Amino acid sequence: MRLALQLGWAKRGSMLEQSTENATSMQERRSTHVVHYDLSYIVQGAGHGTDGVIVLLHDILGGAFTWRDVLPQLAGTNRAVYAIDMLGYGLSDHPWPADTSIWGQADCLNFLFNQLNLTNIVLVLIDTICYEYTFAPDWPIPDMNKRQDPDAPKHTQVEDVIHDLRETVANGVQNTDRFKEVMNEWIEPWDSELGKELLFQQIRLLYPNYCNSVATDLKEMGKPALIIWGEKDAQVPLKYAQRLHREIPESRLGGVCEWCAWGDCNDQIPRATARVPTPLPTAPALTMITKNPSVRAY
Repeated sequence: MRLALQLGWAKRGSMLEQSTENATSMQERRSTHVVHYDLSYIVQGAGHGTDGVIVLLHDILGGAFTWRDVLPQLAGTNRAVYAIDMLGYGLSDHPWPADTSIWGQADCLNFLFNQLNLTNIVLVLIDTICYEYTFAPDWPIPDMNKRQDPDAPKHTQVEDVIHDLRETVANGVQNTDRFKEVMNEWIEPWDSELGKELLFQQIRLLYPNYCNSVATDLKEMGKPALIIWGEKDAQVPLKYAQRLHREIPESRLGGVCEWCAWGDCNDQIPRATARVPTPLPTAPALTMITKNPSVRAY
């Protein structure tokens, strides 16, 4: 009888442990109404609470799916993780026209963080636009200058946009064979008239002088920043990481690898976030800026 009870308690303890593990590593798709729009996101480990969370932001063509390979690796950080579809992307609303500029996205995210009561955020950004025309002239789509013309969508067919994306997007990664297996996730959202208009809207709002003026606020960020970059990145060269490091007072340029694009250095992000202390130091947040990934926040 005693043995049976011991076995019963052992089994129950094992089930409770497994249940707790599932609760803190489970991924859920949620949506929150922010300003005039619904923003969609994946939350992993919601049971860890809203303080000290990790927030993952995607690149210009991506979405929350960008972080698919990284999310499971962050389960061991004992933090809730939020991978967000920013406005105009993924399962979030696709308003057109709308302000999806750097500040427009920042405003939406600020409201979202407040509504979700997210505090002491470890913010991870991938492929961040930081300075004047940091993309190559022909990436993520050919003739970037021409595509910023307000009338460009009127003179471009949807099928031509999709063809151009298929020809150029993979140039942003080293492991092109692996990327081509999942490339449709980056391209299919733009395969419609609305998708085309949204893509051109995103490109148009990367207006060089605007991006450069916004970048002047980097020195006011007031948060420690870890910058991870690819030494051979041809689209956003290493010199921009070095400039970020110079202009963000509490930054550290670490983790410079040969390549740092999608799927090329995903292991660096979990390792970096695992080193973030719990609770966070006096600074309320950390930013990690990684070019593909771009990490900026401690």
